[in-house]
Amino acid sequence: MHVPDRPRGAVLVLHGGGSRGSQVPVSPTQLSVLRMIPIARRIARAAPDELAVYRLLNSVRGWDTHHTPVRDVEWAMGELRTAHGGRPTCLVGHSLGGRAALFAGHLPDVVSVAALNPWVYPDDDPDLRGRQVLVVHGTADRIADRQRAVSVARYVARHTRIGFVTVPGGKHAMLRHRDVYDGFAAQFAVGTLLGTEQAGPVGAVLGGAQWVDA
Repeated sequence: MHVPDRPRGAVLVLHGGGSRGSQVPVSPTQLSVLRMIPIARRIARAAPDELAVYRLLNSVRGWDTHHTPVRDVEWAMGELRTAHGGRPTCLVGHSLGGRAALFAGHLPDVVSVAALNPWVYPDDDPDLRGRQVLVVHGTADRIADRQRAVSVARYVARHTRIGFVTVPGGKHAMLRHRDVYDGFAAQFAVGTLLGTEQAGPVGAVLGGAQWVDA
């Protein structure tokens, strides 16, 4: 968690992690949770005096009919509103956290959503009207199918601005290309919340490009 005195915006970082049975609690030491620490730190370093950065720890693992991570995001957004009075917020999620970010993007105060290697169904059609959306997906991801994410991006593109950045050789855990994923998340959060100009693929997305190679 990074909280400056007077933040202009907030970033909520969402972890992934599949289910391990019904209603199994999330451990703060599981790898999917730990992987989001450097992403949160990278975003905080990009705008240390202007953005409050939080990592959400979901109540239970996975996504099922009894509980989804979207409910955890709803709770967290309520807490952010209480703490900061409704600052514009960017959701940044990986894997199932990316799916949660997409489906929670309609919530009040959310202005942008970044989904990193999101695990989605090809017919997912979240309502993201008025939001700016970024999807970053590796070509070597064997857990979250990239073509499913492409299908969802095409649905989303019908009613809002979305950019899809392909990372050649990028795998699901984002470790080999860590600087790429972390950097894109930070650039996108800063660009959408603070309006600062960005370079490279994220700059292209913010400029209106829809399909970009990293």
